[in-house]
Amino acid sequence: MTAIKHALQRDIFTPNDERLLSIVNVCKAGKKKKNCFLCATVTTERPVQVKVVKVKKSDKGDFYKRQIAWALRDLAVVDAKDAIKENPEFDLHFEKIYKWVASSTAEKNAFISCIWKLNQRYLRKKIDFVNVSSQLLEESVPSGENQSVAGGDEEAVDEYQELNAREEQDIEIMMEGCEYAISNAEAFAEKLSRELQVLDGANIQSIMASEKQVNILMQLLDEALKEVDQIELKLSSYEEMLQSVKEQMDQISESNHLIHLSNTNIVKLLSEIEFLVNHMDLAKGHIKALQEGDLASSKGIEACTNAADALLQCMNVALRPGHDMLLAVKQQQQRFSDLREHFARRLANHLNNVFVQQFTQALLQLYNRSYFLSVPGHDQSSTLAQHSIELTLPNHHPFHRDLLRYAKLMEWLKSTDYAKYEGLTKNYMDYLSRLYEREIKDFFEVAKIKMTGTTKESKKFGLHGSSGKLTGSTSSLNKLSVQSSGSRRSQSSSLLDMGNMSASDLDVADRTKFDKIFEQVLSELEPLCLAEQDFISKFFKLQQHQSMPGTMTEAEDLDGGTPRQHNSGVPLPVSSEKDMIRQMMTKIFRCIEPELNNLIALGDKIDSFNSLYMLVKMSHHVWTAQNVDPASFLSTTLGNVLVTVKRNFDKCISNQIRQMEEVKISKKSKVGILPFVAEFEEFAGLAESIFKNAERRGDLDKAYTKLIRGVFVNVEKVANESQKTPRDVVMMENFHHIFATLSRLKISCLEAEKKEAKQKYTDHLQSYVIYSLGQPLEKLNHFFEGVEARVAQGIREEEVSYQLAFNKQELRKVIKEYPGKEVKKGLDNLYKKVDKHLCEEENLLQVVWHSMQDEFIRQYKHFEGLIARCYPGSGVTMEFTIQDILDYCSSIAQSH
Repeated sequence: MTAIKHALQRDIFTPNDERLLSIVNVCKAGKKKKNCFLCATVTTERPVQVKVVKVKKSDKGDFYKRQIAWALRDLAVVDAKDAIKENPEFDLHFEKIYKWVASSTAEKNAFISCIWKLNQRYLRKKIDFVNVSSQLLEESVPSGENQSVAGGDEEAVDEYQELNAREEQDIEIMMEGCEYAISNAEAFAEKLSRELQVLDGANIQSIMASEKQVNILMQLLDEALKEVDQIELKLSSYEEMLQSVKEQMDQISESNHLIHLSNTNIVKLLSEIEFLVNHMDLAKGHIKALQEGDLASSKGIEACTNAADALLQCMNVALRPGHDMLLAVKQQQQRFSDLREHFARRLANHLNNVFVQQFTQALLQLYNRSYFLSVPGHDQSSTLAQHSIELTLPNHHPFHRDLLRYAKLMEWLKSTDYAKYEGLTKNYMDYLSRLYEREIKDFFEVAKIKMTGTTKESKKFGLHGSSGKLTGSTSSLNKLSVQSSGSRRSQSSSLLDMGNMSASDLDVADRTKFDKIFEQVLSELEPLCLAEQDFISKFFKLQQHQSMPGTMTEAEDLDGGTPRQHNSGVPLPVSSEKDMIRQMMTKIFRCIEPELNNLIALGDKIDSFNSLYMLVKMSHHVWTAQNVDPASFLSTTLGNVLVTVKRNFDKCISNQIRQMEEVKISKKSKVGILPFVAEFEEFAGLAESIFKNAERRGDLDKAYTKLIRGVFVNVEKVANESQKTPRDVVMMENFHHIFATLSRLKISCLEAEKKEAKQKYTDHLQSYVIYSLGQPLEKLNHFFEGVEARVAQGIREEEVSYQLAFNKQELRKVIKEYPGKEVKKGLDNLYKKVDKHLCEEENLLQVVWHSMQDEFIRQYKHFEGLIARCYPGSGVTMEFTIQDILDYCSSIAQSH
């Protein structure tokens, strides 16, 4: 084992500046016996590092190699398995447990003893030794060949120590002085032994010579000890003296601490008192203003506003912990609460009085304005003319201006006493709703009178009294009555003095007047609602986009109900203050929508075409209101009314289509231009003038499409039922009229219908011309139709003359029956017949006659062509020429 130890030291540890202290031959427990060595080493350089190194013999040779090393500080437990019996097994607990079996128990014990000593020296007992004999740990120097370090030396000395450079030099000098040392070792050893004995004797003599000096040194030490004892006695007395001083200084320090603590408390108390005085002290002037301030004058309102703000600041001050337990603070808070209650009650009573006063003044003005309207026995229209009552709504700006002075106080009331704020809100809505209801109803009554004329005439439309409510049917006044002349007469013409004006002129005047009145009504309502909404927002401090507890919810009855409440009495919040503004406006102006609907029904009853004006005007005002605020009361109300107007407009279109389907024509007179065709022209012309640059152009385009389809279908229906007028004439005249109307108005959405109307007009004109021209030269037409039939059967054209019924003699016989005079007579009769078929309104006689002339010349050329091909060289010609035809047609047209 010693040889192996020396070999390991030389080959493995010396190159790494390490010294091998202990070694044990081991193998892993439970596996194949593969021996290796565990070595305990220390470094030669400081700081000393202690390691446990596993060394294994290489498989390729007889040399050893270093396999793994653990720092001793990482070793947690050394388990010897059994402290009493001999057992070669032991465990080392590093980052994991390594189980080993030593080759002998002695090697194991020597290795564990070395580990224990290294632990004591370098690690100060940080390793736990389990199942290890206490005797083994108490031994200072282990026996056996594995000699370890001495317990008291600074460094462990191995039984084999390598000579350092100085020792090697001394040995070389000694051996040079004894040349025979190498050849005669025994003589050299005897010489060294003699010299050693000489040195030992010298050392003993030196020690004996120094005994006297040792005694002197001992005496000096005794004297020094006595001096030390005296010094200790003095120090003890000094310490007793200082102890009393220390106690006095401790008392002084404690007293200073108490004084400092007292001063600190006084400063903090002063700070708290100053805080309470500065934040919870209300000036006497503010108190007087809250108790006795004048709420009618501007100065008094300003003083009360400042005082209320100061009171609110005092009440809302954030008290520090413990302040609310102070009696003075409680008394001051109670005083503030009493002041708040008193002033809130006084403010609410004053504002209620202001509401009543303004309501009374507005009613007096309203009665003065509407006095003449309510006097029985007077004609209201003459009253309007005599007293020049304008179609305007009263201006509430002075009332708003007076109330806005209290806006800040309302904001204060809203944040301090919401119940009184809510009560004022309800009272304001009650007064204003009654006032606006009377004003708006009188306003609409004036508008209805201006629309219908005198009171007697207004009764024809269902107006009774000043309420302005409509009775009777709301059906259209412009029901179409189809007469033989094809003209439409409006029932509203009985309202006006006909004079020298036509019914159409009267309709235009009525509609223009209605349009102006309706626009004025909307123009008056819009600023009224916007001004009131702006006032409500400013006076009641209701912002447009912030949430807050509302006075009314959607479930609340707007006619005076109260909102549902929690158990705590706090109203349920609405979605936003914007909703609250809209709800207040809905209650205040609850009569606007019904009155507008009544006015719309009246306008529709006067003239169904008024729905066009109302649709355009209402759409424009809705668009304007939505640009300002899409969710406002005005926008919502006008939007609802717009739905009614749109419904009336659709009903007007449906009525016109129904009247087209119900039209009946006279069996004794010619048809001419159908009434609903003329109605469509009137409607389209009126609509284009009204809807120019309008927002609802799409609705009109849809109505155009429905109407024109109805016109097309019913024109064809009437043409098929016509007995007096040929079908082609009815179709030709009416589709020509439709084409002319669409060409003049240039309606972009009806381009396809315009082309269709032109095609139908052209087709039926051609059909009528061909049908009519078959009668003046009837026999000649029949003869040449027979010729064409023979050619179609396969007979050659030049052989047709050999047919018995179509020979030259028959041809000459037929031609002689139509001399020029007879042809002229036939054309004259044809002209008269066409003149009877066509109506004067459309003025198509010359167009038709010119088409007949062209068609007659075409037939003449066709006949001559057949004669030249089928009867070549016969010399047969017509009794008249093309020039004769032109002269005949011209003279006939001029004569008529």
